[in-house]
Amino acid sequence: MSGTKTNRGSAKENRWSTPIRAQPAAEQAPVPPLARLIAVLVLLFVFMLGVNGLGDGFKSLGRGFLDSFFSATANPFMGLIIGILATTLVQSSSVTTSLIVGLVAAPENPLPVANAVPMIMGANIGTTVTNSLVSLAHMGRKDEFRRAFAVATCHDFFNYMAVLILLPIELTTGYLQKTATFLSSYLVGLGGAEYESPIRGALKSVLGPIKSAIGALVEKPEAAAILLIAVSGVLIFTALVSLVKVMRAAMQTRVELFISRALDVSPLLAMLVGIIVTVMVQSSSITTSLLVPLAGAGILTLRQAFPITIGANIGTTVTAFLAALAATGPYAQAAVTMALVHLLFNVSATMLIYPVERIREIPLRAARWLARTATRSKRWALAYVLGLFYALPALFAIVDHFVG
Repeated sequence: MSGTKTNRGSAKENRWSTPIRAQPAAEQAPVPPLARLIAVLVLLFVFMLGVNGLGDGFKSLGRGFLDSFFSATANPFMGLIIGILATTLVQSSSVTTSLIVGLVAAPENPLPVANAVPMIMGANIGTTVTNSLVSLAHMGRKDEFRRAFAVATCHDFFNYMAVLILLPIELTTGYLQKTATFLSSYLVGLGGAEYESPIRGALKSVLGPIKSAIGALVEKPEAAAILLIAVSGVLIFTALVSLVKVMRAAMQTRVELFISRALDVSPLLAMLVGIIVTVMVQSSSITTSLLVPLAGAGILTLRQAFPITIGANIGTTVTAFLAALAATGPYAQAAVTMALVHLLFNVSATMLIYPVERIREIPLRAARWLARTATRSKRWALAYVLGLFYALPALFAIVDHFVG
């Protein structure tokens, strides 16, 4: 009997280590810690450079273009749809929120904070598509797919619930905007003590030659502005993707350790694990996507994965604060305000949904029901992902355009 028990324990250990085991050390080229640190700093600088250039590019487009865009986002529902579509297309809420922060902090004609709040909410919904896409890889095995799809979609249902609760509250009271504005007034300049950031000075010195080179290539100011926006978008996307890879490679062993320990701790500590892991790898999608194969293998239950997922939601807000560091000029405080809006939205959703068991069970039950339905017919899984994240938002945007 004791031998049987030992074998079972060994089997469990093997099953745990298989889904997320790092490659053997012999297969990995060792990277010196100093080189990793330099790479991270360079990528952060490139990321901030892109955010800064984005604001300058939109400034150069002129008031007419911005007014047409801002009038569309003045409809909070359209702002939500834009946030969802933008995030699902680039597969990263970090990119979307960074772009929003850059628009809000534009030197002239900035995106109004009130318009940007629903866009932040939409980005939170759009980022969950990655989990669902990862879970589709398990479609060939029925029970495995059911478990994986449930863990993936509980993230969807939680974020949709958060929007359904907080968007009406925001529209009627301005809770997120007012609270974030109040807090940012104390954070920016430490209560009035302004200083010239050396980071901002370095950004300006590098961005100047880039703008001059673009101006030399393109004669028309509008075309130069569009090219600057495109270059800035590429810089933001490339820097974030590269940063995620560097951080993931550097922290892979610790990420595995944190998640393995989160299986047997309290929900609050599991949320903290989700926050820490997401900050380390700079991507909530990586954190939550790691949970999907673990659930499919039967190592992780839906109830265990849920608080880690919520923690990942909170952890991903750090990227918006990094983007706010690149903001300059009179609207720098607005950039910090948007970063705080993102943080307050996720923290408030957690406090409203998770503590009450009956409310907490809603996304879990919905995820289980959808997983059972998708298991019976795989077409429902595909229809859910494509319809909810791509077709439906695009349809609403087209209808709003023609009706409006």
